[in-house]
Formats: sequence, C-alpha cells, structure tokens
Amino acid sequence: MKALSLSELNGMVRQAIALTFPDEYWVVAEIAEMREASAGHCYLELVEKEEEGMDKGRRSRRNVLETAAGTFKARAKANIWCNVWYRLKTKFTRTTGRNLEPGMKILLKVQVTFHEQYGYSLNVADIDPDYTMGEMARRRQEILVQLEADGVLHLNRQIPLPRPLQRIAVISAAGAAGYGDFCHQLFDSGFRFAVHLFPATMQGAEVERSIIAALDHIAEEMEEWDCVTIIRGGGAVTDLNGFDTYLLAANIAQFPLPVLTGIGHDRDETIIDRVAHTHLKTPTAVAQFLIDNMQQELDGVETLETRIMEACQDYLSHQQRCFDAVARRFERSAFTFTHQQQVMLMRMANRIRINVQTLLQRLLQQHQRFPQRMRQGAEGCIGRQQQRLALAEKSLEMASPERILRLGFSITTNAKGHVVRSPEEVKTGETVRTMLEHGSIASVVTTTAEEEQLRLEASR
Repeated sequence: MKALSLSELNGMVRQAIALTFPDEYWVVAEIAEMREASAGHCYLELVEKEEEGMDKGRRSRRNVLETAAGTFKARAKANIWCNVWYRLKTKFTRTTGRNLEPGMKILLKVQVTFHEQYGYSLNVADIDPDYTMGEMARRRQEILVQLEADGVLHLNRQIPLPRPLQRIAVISAAGAAGYGDFCHQLFDSGFRFAVHLFPATMQGAEVERSIIAALDHIAEEMEEWDCVTIIRGGGAVTDLNGFDTYLLAANIAQFPLPVLTGIGHDRDETIIDRVAHTHLKTPTAVAQFLIDNMQQELDGVETLETRIMEACQDYLSHQQRCFDAVARRFERSAFTFTHQQQVMLMRMANRIRINVQTLLQRLLQQHQRFPQRMRQGAEGCIGRQQQRLALAEKSLEMASPERILRLGFSITTNAKGHVVRSPEEVKTGETVRTMLEHGSIASVVTTTAEEEQLRLEASR
C-alpha cells in the first residue's frame, strides 16, 4: 500500500469537507478566547460547555454570567477576516451596546474550512446581535430570579434611610471625573456632607472583586456611615458587564446600609441597580438626591420651627387671654372682697361703738354706784371691826388678873418676879410673894412638898 504524505492527507480532508459542507451554517457557541491581530483580523476560540446552573455557581461564589469550568462538549477555532471584522464589530456594538468579549454566548454564521497547514477552522461571515441580547437578557433574568428565590432581591430597599443622610461612603474609581463632579456638587450645595472614597475598579474583570472588597471595608466601620453610593461616570456600555454578576448583586442586596447607585448610563439598568436601595442614573443625580434629601430635612426643620413658633405664639396668646381673664376676675373679686371687707369693718365698727357705749354706760353706772357701795362697805367693815374690838375687849376683861383675883385666886411670884406655877420652881429659904384681891403677902419657903413627902416617909 502506498503511503500518503501529511499534506496529501490534509488535502483530501479539505476536499472532503468542502464537498460535505459547501454552505454556511448558523452556530451557537461561547467565546472562550478572543484576539485581534495587528493586521485587523480577529481570531476566536469557540467552545460549548456543560452548563452547571445557578445554584452551583452561587455556591462557588463565581459570576453566574461566566460559565463554570467543566467538560467541553466541543471546541473550534474561528477567524473573522479584517474585511468582515470591522463591519460585524460595528453592527454588534451598535445593536447590543457591548463589545464582543470572552464569556459571551453568540449566534454566528460560519463556513467550515480546513487548511493543510492550520487545520480545521471556521470562517465567520455574520453574527446575530439579537441572539446575544436575548442571551444576556436571559442570563440577567436568571440572576434576578435566583435573587428573588433567595429572598434578597428587595432586601436593601427595606432599610430605612437615616435622617439626616449626611455621612456618605463612596465606591468609585480614584480620580474619576464622575466622582469629582459628585463631590463638587455636594460641596457647592451649602450643606455639610462627610464624604469618604473607597476606591474600586469600575470596569473590566476586576469590578466584582474590588467593589465587594470596598463593601467589606465599609461594613467594618458601618457605624460611621449613613449610606453607600456606587458611582461611575459615563463611558462605553460594554464597561457595564462587571455590574451584572450574581455575587456582587447578592452582596449589595444584603448590605446592612442603604446602597445608592449612579452608574452613569441612561439606557441600561444593571443588576446592581435592581437590588440597590435607590437607583439613579448618574453620579450627579446621586448628589442631587442627597442634596434634595438634606433640603427636605432642612425644610422639615424649618416647617417644624414655624409650627413651633406658631404653637408658641398661640400658646402665649392663649395664656395672655387666660391671664387677662384671670386679671379681670381677680379685679372683680378684689373689688367684691374689698367691698365685703368694708361692709364687715363698718358693721364691726358699729358693733364696737355700740359695745363701747354699752360698756361705758355700764361702767358709768357702776362708777355712780361705787361711792355708795364704798360707804356701805366701809360702814359694814367698821361695824364688824367695832364688834371684834368689843369682843376682844370683853375677852381681855375676862382674862384680866384683877378678875381672876376677884374670883378668889391668887398669884405667887418668886424673888425675881416670875410667876410660880410648880413647887419645883422655888427653893427652901426663898422669899415668895402672893398677890390677893386686896393686897399681897410675902412668905419664906420653909419646906417644899417634896421635902415634906420625904420627911413623912422618913418618920414612918
């Protein structure tokens, strides 16, 4: 058997493929790799993978729009030549608002080719952007459905906005024009805002990771902030792909502070806009929202101030009316009381005058009767004293020594003139004098009764 060279075999394969696949075919595939050469050609690697579903993607904390690495069902190289590439690229971007990029699922018209040196490949003739838009919408819808099933889609919206909304944690690219416009608008408003930037990548493959890292940093000091704003200035719509991921949306939906978004594109609404507390179109719109919120707070304070002042004025007017009424009642009461007191004083004066006159009349009568009473009293007193004197005189007369002597009694006195009442008061040989009614007798004591008694006892 004659051996074939490799080029001969590859040529036979090329002829067979050309005969077997003469037409162009619409093929659904995912872009695994994409490279645009300097000559203007675009080289793709197309794959078909085993889809792993939302749950596994969520558990592995991977972007649900990026198909998880798995078993390839098919793989092929594709070429878009420069004369076709510019037309297809422009049409795709104009229709979808995004550029072709790895990880995107597309519907493309291809012609099967085989080259002796480069092998099997597909030449791309056309790309259907409507399919890609539907696929992206389907995947976005899958993420929203999964967030709804997880119960977190509207979680952040349920957080009440703090009052006042003044301490703002900003997630944006450092030095971005949108962040500068945001700050200038806040500072020019006249209100005092505390603004701090937490830098993050706002386009490309690092959007999800860097924004989640910034959210984690804010969560560590959440007591210092009232809300989080994720802002990004205007730019290509293709730069919004990083905001359409399940993991980033789940982090924002479950964040403990209200999240405000201003991604900076009027037409498209990203998934994080759907889960954020408040979705606004641009960074300046977010700034205006914060300013309006502060203005509402100020208006509320001014309204409250006005209501308090009016209430105070009403209260003071009411109190003034009450005071005037009390003053009038007090005036009337004072007049009535004074009149009553005057009447009472007049009545009391009359009673005092009558009582004084009565008392004076009684005293006068008593005074008029007093001399007669004094005379009668004096006469009675004198009569009683005369009676007493007469009795005393009679008593003296009855007790006088002369009367006693006339009754036959005598009075004996010793040499000293003292009345002798007992024999023991005199001694033998002492002279005593006995007074009688008619004269006196001097006697010498020869013996006493005791001595006589002793003598008689001795004689016996």
